[in-house]
Amino acid sequence: MTDWLSDATVRHLRSLGDAPDLGLPRYRILGRLGEGGMGEVWLADDRELDRPVAIKVLSDVAPAGDAAARMVQEARILAQLEHPGIVPVHEVGTLPDGRVYYVMKRVRGERLDRLVGPDRSLAWKLGTFQRVCETVAFAHAAGVVHRDLKPENIMVGEFGEVLVLDWGVAKRLVARSADGPAVASDVPATTSPASAPVAVSGHTTDSTSGPAGGGAGGVHTGHGAVLGTPSYMAPEQQRGESARVDERTDVYALGALLYYLLAGRPPVPAAAPGGDGAIPLRKIDRRIPAALESISRRAMAHQAADRYAGALDLAADVARFQAGERVRAHRERWNERFWRVAGKYRVPILVVIAYVVVRVILLVVSGR
Repeated sequence: MTDWLSDATVRHLRSLGDAPDLGLPRYRILGRLGEGGMGEVWLADDRELDRPVAIKVLSDVAPAGDAAARMVQEARILAQLEHPGIVPVHEVGTLPDGRVYYVMKRVRGERLDRLVGPDRSLAWKLGTFQRVCETVAFAHAAGVVHRDLKPENIMVGEFGEVLVLDWGVAKRLVARSADGPAVASDVPATTSPASAPVAVSGHTTDSTSGPAGGGAGGVHTGHGAVLGTPSYMAPEQQRGESARVDERTDVYALGALLYYLLAGRPPVPAAAPGGDGAIPLRKIDRRIPAALESISRRAMAHQAADRYAGALDLAADVARFQAGERVRAHRERWNERFWRVAGKYRVPILVVIAYVVVRVILLVVSGR
């Protein structure tokens, strides 16, 4: 009798046959987690510390351009961003065949674009969004801009933790000038960004390809380069004006992310570059609060100077909305102010109304 192997077993064995030779007895490859762009991510067992890890490895031994340098840069950026919302890096090095690799924490969860749906409450969406803003603000404080924020690069973990993934096109900020914010500084130019996927519970994200809610990823770097995902890119980023890229570029992407969370679709179709194709949120769904539409619109302002100054300022306006306070980005009408105040103080208002009703009833009864 012949025992046939299942398809899953065959795929697993084939992946192990393609596994890289780490040349490191500490790690034992268990299987491939994902691939894309110019890299692969492998699940491995860390024998010394008895823990699972993810190992990102360049796909080619001799990649074109500065892919290896870019991958090392990505590892160094991640290693310096010690924050609960960023996957930590444990080690970076070179395989015996010359390929660059780095070892990171194995994280479990699901991509944000696969979690958002009509069953998700507004409070959940806004809470998740605020944690993304806090992580991005931490990176900005450390002098790093992400440049490819989108739902596919956000993961929600098994216990509700929120992680910002795929820093493959992130850039450091040069020193601030007296009259403006810091701007991004590129690593050596390359014609193929090494932005391989990050492990996400058996799935991957890739800043150079994928659905992105509409639109392909970045295509190249260098002078006049375009990096990121069109549906979430600020106008200056789409024009390849790298000298103008700063924290407010990420603020634009955060505004687009908020738009996605509220509307269930990206704000700008991939076929309409330049940020002019966004449909007002309340034309998509009248139930979306006008204040949130104003917050998203301000974050996505065409001119960087008209946006929020930073991710924390954006998160603070969202927090004001959640607390029933006036949102700075929104000009309230009198009726909006009435319902906002009524909603914020509805419990004491109901108590007063109940008291008045009871007093009226008592007066009526006693007057008979």
